[in-house]
Amino acid sequence: MNMNMNVTMDTAWSDGGRAVLDGGHAQGLSFTTAAPAARKVLLADDHDLVRYGLRSLIDAAPAVTVEWREAANLGDAMQCYAAEPDIHLVLLDLNMADCKGLQGLRQFTQVHPAARIAVMSGTHDEFVVGQALALGALCYLSKSLGAARTQAAVVELIAQAPAAAATAAMPTRVARALPPRFPCSASFDRIAELGPRHLEILELVLSGCSNLEISHSTHLALGTVKNYVSTILLALDVKSRSHLISLFH
Repeated sequence: MNMNMNVTMDTAWSDGGRAVLDGGHAQGLSFTTAAPAARKVLLADDHDLVRYGLRSLIDAAPAVTVEWREAANLGDAMQCYAAEPDIHLVLLDLNMADCKGLQGLRQFTQVHPAARIAVMSGTHDEFVVGQALALGALCYLSKSLGAARTQAAVVELIAQAPAAAATAAMPTRVARALPPRFPCSASFDRIAELGPRHLEILELVLSGCSNLEISHSTHLALGTVKNYVSTILLALDVKSRSHLISLFH
């Protein structure tokens, strides 16, 4: 992990007060400058080292004081939030043992619609990013970010007052997002015609999940998943899974 703490961000881009941060991009965060004395943050990630590293990084920042809550899976994270609804921020890994892709975010927001959630992922895909923001995520944090940018982004989210999220001015030190890179405008129309279940499975495919993992995540039979994937390939006029994924990278 890059520990150079002198990295700065670039220009601003708004998406309703929410953001995306990838390996050099930060999109749409709404910040305030006032830092609270102490706030609860729920960190949900199935890797002990990731949790330890992120805790250490944020605890080293002088601007915030955090009361950490941790979970290694989605179920525990949702139970923790239910027990302590005053948790100020949830840092949610998109891929844990009991959730793949955006399923965890979707479940969390359905059960706890007031939760302020920043999703974390090792994969950056514009379609998945857009779906995460559409589902209500405040921010999309790529795990490929350097230490300085990760620290700055999370500290800003912690310092932000919840009531200010929808109205605060966009920061100037954020990088512009790129639109999805489809080969032609017809692809947008084809995606728009897909049903909710097809979009759900497309999200999981783009997150790198196998058909078996999708089957476990969605509780659909493996054969049903294969049929959905085949329909998606046909709808987007591609011949293989790898070709499908290449459209979004």
